[in-house]
Amino acid sequence: MIDAGRLFRLDGEVAFITGAGAGLGRMAAEVLASAGALVIASDRDAAAAERVAKTVQAAGGKAETVQLEVTDEAAVMRVVGDAARRRGRIDILINNAGTSVRAPALDMKLADFNRIMAINVTGVFLCAQACGQVMARRRKGAIVNLASIYGLSGSDLFHNLAYTTSKGAVVNMTRGLACEWGPLGIRVNAIAPTFTETDLTRPLIFDNKELVAKLTERTPLRRLGQPQDMAGAILYLASPAASLVTGVTLPVDGGWLAY
Repeated sequence: MIDAGRLFRLDGEVAFITGAGAGLGRMAAEVLASAGALVIASDRDAAAAERVAKTVQAAGGKAETVQLEVTDEAAVMRVVGDAARRRGRIDILINNAGTSVRAPALDMKLADFNRIMAINVTGVFLCAQACGQVMARRRKGAIVNLASIYGLSGSDLFHNLAYTTSKGAVVNMTRGLACEWGPLGIRVNAIAPTFTETDLTRPLIFDNKELVAKLTERTPLRRLGQPQDMAGAILYLASPAASLVTGVTLPVDGGWLAY
């Protein structure tokens, strides 16, 4: 008989999480640790990552922290390599670090566009590459990239071209890596969250009651996201429950993309 509980357990596995200091990264650290993984919480803000690790530890989970700037190739290779040597493995990567700058495409500064692409695309690639090299040696691994509903559609509400471009790239990078790394035993998937309340999005969206009402009315389930709404999708894609799932971008969007 299939043991449903064991399908979602991660006992003995090591999970590397980028942008773990807040928002969806913090949530990912908490849910994977609760499933039994040892979490390596990385963030450019070392103090934020440390706070998350202490929260995980206080709840009985296993966590440690590293400081990491995902756009720094040498740093990514060093930090991931050190973690793999220290723990002997990396089984899971949650590629969460990302940012956004809103500006009309006709006026957007190239420096802003390049910064978004560097963090949201190059950073995702560098961390996938570094962790993928470790996973390939053991012929086992699961990568979950953070895309967006705006990686699967155009943005009709905001001037957000750099972000939508970057998240569209993440969606297709997920497909490409899944094809290339499947024979190595590495699964690569993504989730596409809807508008989700975090420190980053609160001043942009959630502090605007009129905008929240508009977005809620546009969403079939009539509510927007909280970080915990993404926990099940991330755990599923990282776990043995999704052992035959790769190349998928799973919308967690209350039905936003169903229209």
